[in-house]
Amino acid sequence: MALLLCLALTAALARGCLHCHGNFSEKFSFYRHHVNLKSWWVGDIPVSGSLLTDWSQDTMKELHLAIPAEITREKLNQVANVVYQRMDQLYKGKMYFPGYFPNELRAIFREQVHLIQNAIIESRIDCQRHCGIFQYETISCTNCTNSHVVCFGYNCESSAEWETAVQGLLQHINNWSKQDTNTRLSSSSPSPTHRTTPAFLLSPSFRCLEPPHLANLTLENASECLMQH
Repeated sequence: MALLLCLALTAALARGCLHCHGNFSEKFSFYRHHVNLKSWWVGDIPVSGSLLTDWSQDTMKELHLAIPAEITREKLNQVANVVYQRMDQLYKGKMYFPGYFPNELRAIFREQVHLIQNAIIESRIDCQRHCGIFQYETISCTNCTNSHVVCFGYNCESSAEWETAVQGLLQHINNWSKQDTNTRLSSSSPSPTHRTTPAFLLSPSFRCLEPPHLANLTLENASECLMQH
């Protein structure tokens, strides 16, 4: 009883991509409460219980992403369906030989991590199939709140589309900079006559994206310009 209570409390505090799915609590509550019926060897029980308890936290540790862990709801549902299907199939067996059950849990866990990594990266790559600023809705794996990702797509079919896309990028950065400046000004309460010019407007790195340079702008040049900034 004490072990089950500890597992439940730890899982309630955990956060991770799969944890954000609506059926996670119900599913993993069942898995934890039936773990003691899955192995002939008593030593497998605490090991398996620990794997289930730390599932979400270990997921975040193993993602190793250079971008924020934000996944679309559609892809989260796809990952969850695969994981639950494999877990349910594993739990249909009566009793397993020593070591088999925790090893299977580890295999499902690793597959889940790879699925989440691929899902997050695929969404970012899909952005490049658009032209200009694109936004898609996501869920933050860190705290399960609704979020969105804003990205810049390079799939423009003409120089006119490319010029419009770059101008839209500059406008987006300008709007963001104004919001950030207004937030800082309101918190510091400066003189009404004081005006702050956004730093990026003064940066030489963004002058390569200004209208006089757009006619001969290439994808490589734009990428280099943004990277320098």
